[in-house]
Amino acid sequence: MLEAYLPFLGLIIFGNIENLILASQGVVKGANPLKLGLLSIVIVILWFIIGTVGTSIAMSYANAIEFVGGLAIFILGIQSMLDAIKSRS
Repeated sequence: MLEAYLPFLGLIIFGNIENLILASQGVVKGANPLKLGLLSIVIVILWFIIGTVGTSIAMSYANAIEFVGGLAIFILGIQSMLDAIKSRS
């Protein structure tokens, strides 16, 4: 069963790291950590449901999905780092 998710393993790992980066960025900007954590859990559960249902459809597009997802994670990571640097100045 888990073999179906192997093409998306990189996206799962780096997506979770990005989620942590965005959550910490929200805390730095003064968001309520409890609300931020709850919302993060809700979004992760929604993505899990969407991913579970959509995996069988998306398997033929796994390489493209992983590339686009990795690019989005990279761009969001750079954006959050730039915002963190700007807020320190």
